[in-house]
Amino acid sequence: MTATPPVLHAPADIRPLTALRFLAAAWVVVYAFWPDLNVGVLPHAVAKGYLGVEVFFVLSGFILCHVYLEAFGTKRSDYGGFLWARLARVYPLHLFTLFGVIALGLAATVAGMSLNANMLDWASLPANLAMVHAWGLSPEAAFNHPSWSISAEWFAYLAFPVFAAAAWRMRHRPWIALSATAAFIPAIYLAFEALAGFPLTQATIRWGALRIVPCFAYGCALYLIYRRGPITRPGLLAGVAALGLMAAAALGAPDAVIVLGAGLMILGLAALPNSRAGVMASAPAVYLGEISYSVYMVCIPVKLVTVNLAARLTGSGDAGLAFPVWIALVLSVPVVAAVTYHLVEKPARGWLRARRPGHKRALPPTANSPVEGFQGSKTIV
Repeated sequence: MTATPPVLHAPADIRPLTALRFLAAAWVVVYAFWPDLNVGVLPHAVAKGYLGVEVFFVLSGFILCHVYLEAFGTKRSDYGGFLWARLARVYPLHLFTLFGVIALGLAATVAGMSLNANMLDWASLPANLAMVHAWGLSPEAAFNHPSWSISAEWFAYLAFPVFAAAAWRMRHRPWIALSATAAFIPAIYLAFEALAGFPLTQATIRWGALRIVPCFAYGCALYLIYRRGPITRPGLLAGVAALGLMAAAALGAPDAVIVLGAGLMILGLAALPNSRAGVMASAPAVYLGEISYSVYMVCIPVKLVTVNLAARLTGSGDAGLAFPVWIALVLSVPVVAAVTYHLVEKPARGWLRARRPGHKRALPPTANSPVEGFQGSKTIV
């Protein structure tokens, strides 16, 4: 008989991973705003900003396994409750930003401003409302475009029992699971680009649901390593992986290399005790991580308003904004996100959780979203 390996009794509150969510969101924000800066160079590290979404996807697989794998693996899970919790976490802000962009588009049309014709593609509205617009079911990339990744997350949530079953089966062979998923990432990236003619990591509306699969599976496998524990010198692992990731991004390394490095960084940060995580476990960093979903979702609406307004006020037109103006606009994103977090995201999540169909009481605290992470002294959805 094979002895059961020791299992790490992990803390529910992994503060460094919450803080990491904000850094991933900030990477995406800089990537989105960079074309509006009056500068003639695009650094590789900025050009790779779309990979901030891959960091979210890996985190999502890791954290959902951290919270739910045991229940799904032992068949004690409540799949309906799981989906309702996930829906409560992502759907209210998705709806708010969806209709917010529609309002902005209609206002711009009335004001006679030029508008990308796809922005208000009404044929794409049903798929956006159903959060299936990254499944190849939306005619165009319309409305609040970053929400394609929330559609991809919804696909992963629906398929989570499959991911969990595979992870649970491999729980005693975590290194095999990690090797297989790590090899799968470059393999599918190469195959997809050869067939589609563009990288999977730049797919959104047409192939977003596929884009999340290798990263989510990688996150699940990383969790199996973490679960077995302990991780030797996690601070060193996190630091070396972070430096390697930054160097790889700055040198324009293949996307697979950066994604794999991000996973190792996540593993190191997860295994690092909060007491030794320094600034990554500080209250400001954790708060920024808590609002990171809002940061990501309001990025484009804020850009639409602030960049056009700044261009008119400064007379810069299409020449791009001066750095002081540009950085002010970038910093306005987390400010707006804090407002939407407290006025929309958080209260709507609580309201929905308390009204799960068929239940008279609120669901117990569980995991944060994929843009997933942890918050305070307990995990939440």
